[in-house]
Formats: sequence, structure tokens, C-alpha cells
Amino acid sequence: MRLGVFAATLQELPLEQALDVIRELGADVVDLSTGGYGTKVHCDPQALLAHRWRIDRLRSAVEERGLAFGALCCYGNPLHPDRDLALAHRRDLHDTILLAEQLGVRKVVTFAGCPGDSGQARFPNWVIYPWPAELVELRAWQWEHSVLPFWASEAEFALEHGVTRLALELHAVNVVYNPETLLELRRLVGDVIGACLNPGHLYWQGADPALAIRALGDALAYVHVTDCQTDPLNAPAHGLLDAKPFYYEHERYWNLRTVGYGHGEQAWRDMVLALRMVGYDDAIVVQHEDTLFMPAEGLRRSLDFLRGIIARAPLAIPEPPPVPAS
Repeated sequence: MRLGVFAATLQELPLEQALDVIRELGADVVDLSTGGYGTKVHCDPQALLAHRWRIDRLRSAVEERGLAFGALCCYGNPLHPDRDLALAHRRDLHDTILLAEQLGVRKVVTFAGCPGDSGQARFPNWVIYPWPAELVELRAWQWEHSVLPFWASEAEFALEHGVTRLALELHAVNVVYNPETLLELRRLVGDVIGACLNPGHLYWQGADPALAIRALGDALAYVHVTDCQTDPLNAPAHGLLDAKPFYYEHERYWNLRTVGYGHGEQAWRDMVLALRMVGYDDAIVVQHEDTLFMPAEGLRRSLDFLRGIIARAPLAIPEPPPVPAS
């Protein structure tokens, strides 16, 4: 396993300065944000694809610092009912896949997206409750008319351009948000669909990330990490469903935290063991979404915490003994 950093955490710095910080922090891998809702400040696929020398310069900037590309990350909503927004995010995702092909990057991290409730909808409609009954019908309609047609086509496009895994982050306000929904889409579309697991976005759903990893098995394609702290005063009184903006720290029921500041070392050791158990031997990439630490400090604390926990040696699983002839 290798440790990495999501460079968008340092988006206030020019790319080369951000890469210098990432190298100084001791990371091995860098993930770049390529659009959708995310920034393109370090990596604008459309601009790079227009000029091959810019792609070569990006590759050199990463490799000269002893870093490697992990994944390209395009966090958008390609299923948004606002057609203009959906088309813009689809273009970003397509350009990300084309850029990944040029860079030799085999994994693209993205969101599954979320449609609206009709062809005239303005906003996404995230169905996570089965009553009243029309919500069950709505979910079926979303999957039949929007989710499956788009992702079947996108999976084919990815494979045509050398991207072997579309790693869908399990995240709120997306039709794929937990292992079950990921496995449902994978079964219907194919193995190019995989999960990008981030423990912080599972904890507030009440899930155990180590058990989620085991449930995903070989459908686990990539790992990003943040932590999550359940507020000890607010959550027991009000539960975990919370629509307040993230800057209302004191009032929220849960908050995303620097790794190790929401859950202790044993919880993270359990995750590493689960990753080894399912054969995951790729990067663990740190995101920083904790407003109580500045980005560079949050990254450093997260990496220092994980460095003593992850397994560095390549995974070697012994072959099972032959079955005796009957």
C-alpha cells in the first residue's frame, strides 16, 4: 500500500508548489481534481488535451518529484436534471477519461450522480426512504431511465480509452452511496464499475468501514480517507440526518475530521486488515475537509497517523492447497 494526497486540498497553491508540499509530507501518490463540482486549478483536462506538451509537462512535474499518479477525480453529477449542468459534468468526465488515457492512469474517481423526479425537475431527488410508495416507483424510474443508460454507456467509453475502473465514491446525494447500491450498479453494468471508499462518508450513515470493505470485496477499486466525528451532544439528541451547512460546526450532528480525530487507531487498523483481506494493494489517498486544521497541517497529521498503520510490503496471498482427488 502507498500513501497519497488529493491535491485539491492545496488548491490555493500553484501545482508545482502543491506537489512540493505533497512530496515533503512523504506521500508517494497524488490524485488530481479534474472538474465537475471540483476545481480544475491544477488539472484542466480540456486545456491539457488541446496541447500535448502540457500533458508532458504535467507528467514531468509529478514524476520529477518522485510521485506517481493515483487517480484522476471528477466529482460531478452527470445525471442532474438541469440538462446544461449535466452535460457540462459529462463533458468533464469524458475529458478526464481521455486525459487518463494519455497519462496511463487506469482509475477515474467520480460520483454516480442523482437524477430528479421527472423530465421537468430542477433539482436532484435522492430517494433513501420507501414511503410513501411513489418513492419506490420513483427510484425504479430513475434507474431505468437515467442511471443505467448513462453508466452502461460510460463504462463502455472508459474501457475503449484504457480506463479499467470507474471508482464511484460512496457519497450522499448520489444513487450509489453504500456497498449495496454500488454492487447493484456493478451487477447491471459490469466490472468496470467499482467503489471508491471514504470512511468519513460511511460513518455518518452508521456503517462500519471495515465491514463495508469486506462486503465490497473485489468491487473495491480505490480508497480516499477522511474521518468523521459524531458530535457527543447533538447526535444523541437529534440523530445523524443533518442538512445544516458544514460551517455550523457547533450545531451539526457530525463533522468530517482529520484522520484519527474521529476514530481511534484500532478502527483504522481494522480497515487496513480488511483491505488486506480483500486483496486491496493500491493507494490510500488523504483528503482534508476538517475546518479545525489548516490543510497542510491536517494532511501531515493524517499521513503521520496512517504511516504507522498501513502495510507497506506487497500483499502475497498463498495459493490454497489442491483438493484431494475423490
